[in-house]
Amino acid sequence: MEIVSIIALLLAIVGAVNWGLVGLFKFDLVATICGANFGEVKSLSRIIYIVVAVSGIISIQSLLGML
Repeated sequence: MEIVSIIALLLAIVGAVNWGLVGLFKFDLVATICGANFGEVKSLSRIIYIVVAVSGIISIQSLLGML
């Protein structure tokens, strides 16, 4: 389970960096990778957003398990 927690944490960090880019520069890295424009959601980008969200939830659960 530790490997899953590490992967989840890395994906959550990627999501946080993406949100930082959106906030600072109005640049959506996920949309760019998926060939979309800023704010446009394609199927692939939607899947990436869902995976990152699940990773954040897993990371929260891992953190609470350490407390």
